[in-house]
Amino acid sequence: MTARVFTSLAELRTALGEPLGPSDWLVVGQERINAFTTAASGPGYLALSLIPHFGSRLFRLDLGRARVNYGLNEARFPAHVTAGSRVRASATFADLRETAAGAALTTRYTIELDGAREPACVAETITLVLDA
Repeated sequence: MTARVFTSLAELRTALGEPLGPSDWLVVGQERINAFTTAASGPGYLALSLIPHFGSRLFRLDLGRARVNYGLNEARFPAHVTAGSRVRASATFADLRETAAGAALTTRYTIELDGAREPACVAETITLVLDA
C-alpha cells in the first residue's frame, strides 16, 4: 500500500472522516513480543507501539516545519496480540484544530487481528503540526 501524502491543512480538512487503509498485514513474531515485553515489562502496549509502523504506511504529513507526537486521547485494548498474529491498521483523521503554533491533528487508529471479532487496539493520537 502506498502512503497517502498530505501537504496542507486544507487537504487534511478535506480528509477528515475519510478512512485511510487498511494497511498490509504484519505478522507479529515471538521475537518481537519477547523484545517488547523485555523493554516494556509486559505485552499490553504492544499493539499501541505498532501505530508508528502502520501510520507511516497509511499517510505522510509533508507540511509545517515539524510534526510532534503530543499524546493520546484514549487507547483501548479489546483483544490480545499473540505470536503468529496477523495485524493491520486503518486510520481516520478525527479532528483538526488550528493553534497558535500551527495545528493539532487527532487521528483514530484501529488495529485489527486477522480472524478476530474484536480489534487489538483502538487509539486516538494527537500530532502537533508546527507552523502549518
